[in-house]
Amino acid sequence: MPRPDAVRRVKSYSAANGYVYQYYFYEGNRAQRNGGSGGEFTYAISVDRQSAFRFKIFVHQSALEAWAAQNGRPLTSSEEYAVAKMRLFQAFDEDSVKVPLEGAEAGEVAVDASNLEALLGQLGI
Repeated sequence: MPRPDAVRRVKSYSAANGYVYQYYFYEGNRAQRNGGSGGEFTYAISVDRQSAFRFKIFVHQSALEAWAAQNGRPLTSSEEYAVAKMRLFQAFDEDSVKVPLEGAEAGEVAVDASNLEALLGQLGI
């Protein structure tokens, strides 16, 4: 029997660029990028409340492993999700979230060694 669709709670984010985005978490998967693995977090985004598009956050496993080695513990799955969500908010503020052209892949930004510590700092981790 197929699983019924999940009830999703649509949230709003008022970005620094003046736009108000509506979004919800769509799915999370393990994925590969350029030979490296990591977590892929997909969100459904709306800028007009009429239509939605997908946007992805890729959290590089290498950055998570480096942080774990430095701090003596790995991030929990909830902490990894929180980092991805903070990166989404940063993408909203930077105006990096754009409606993709017809037939184009979903937009994507990454969490890597260059920004992981700052994102964790915003979370108090």
